[in-house]
Amino acid sequence: MERISWDQYFMAQSHLLALRSTCTRLMVGATIVRDKRIIAGGYNGSVSGSVHCIDDGCYVIDGHCVRTVHAEANALLQCAKFGVPTDNADIYVTHFPCLQCTKQLIQSGIRTVYYAEDYHNHEYAIQLFKEAGVETKKVKLDYLAVDTNYKEKVSLVNNLIGKLDAMTDEDQEVSFLKKEAEKLFQK
Repeated sequence: MERISWDQYFMAQSHLLALRSTCTRLMVGATIVRDKRIIAGGYNGSVSGSVHCIDDGCYVIDGHCVRTVHAEANALLQCAKFGVPTDNADIYVTHFPCLQCTKQLIQSGIRTVYYAEDYHNHEYAIQLFKEAGVETKKVKLDYLAVDTNYKEKVSLVNNLIGKLDAMTDEDQEVSFLKKEAEKLFQK
């Protein structure tokens, strides 16, 4: 059995962290790594003890939700809170960092930003990374499937199973497909 690469492993961690997000617009996760060891993780969500987007909706000003602390910032703040240095560390993020997070990552000494998805890659952010000597590398998560749309898929498959139930079970192929879907999606 072939093991997954370090990049795939850390990116999978970031996707898992994203599942804790309380933002309804975009779920983002970030994992800070030094010497192949995870030193912090974060996801985008509200300030501790405050209202969450999933409860009251996003608080949008000029097209941006101002209610949330971004995943990268949360991971960096976790390091600051517990006295963990970030100089010469790497970060794995599910989405390309925004301009503000770009500046924070540069200032904190992050040397490489690995990201899975392009997301409004700001031209100035790209320029700042280059000027600071921070590498950016796209890492597609291809070994594992961390599905952030699983609820929607389960709902769709359950709907399809309901429609199949309404059909006659005389068709063996339909009957087989229904049983396979139930094995995968029914609890």
